[in-house]
Amino acid sequence: MYFDDLTIGQTFQIQPVSLSEDEIVAFATDWDPQVFHMDKAAAEKSHFGGLVASGFHTLLAVFRGLTQTELFKTASMGSPGMSELRWIKPVRPGDLLSSEMEVIDLRASQTRLDRGYAIIEHRAMNQSGEVVLSYRCTVILARRP
Repeated sequence: MYFDDLTIGQTFQIQPVSLSEDEIVAFATDWDPQVFHMDKAAAEKSHFGGLVASGFHTLLAVFRGLTQTELFKTASMGSPGMSELRWIKPVRPGDLLSSEMEVIDLRASQTRLDRGYAIIEHRAMNQSGEVVLSYRCTVILARRP
């Protein structure tokens, strides 16, 4: 898909993802070493009441699905950033996260006619349908040749 193929309000479903206890601990050991991400016994005594995934791990797991959509396969030219990142509910080992993207805004570049900017809102939900994560990402996309 190219920038020109998108419409405001258009949605895309992303392949579900699940994080195992081993994956959560391994990620946290390298990147977010807090006890409620790495130590099951300590996590049970924490305010979470059990092991939870790092918010960064959750973000990257669902973002990977975004990069594998048709939107990125042909036209992606990168991104200048994200905004409004929210970790709404904890993600626990074995949670099945489904997610969707919605096109919030579109703006054709005025100076570089080969591209446009799409603002995409991404929401990830657990198996109970509860939103666990949301963010907005500006994506630079090539225009149709």
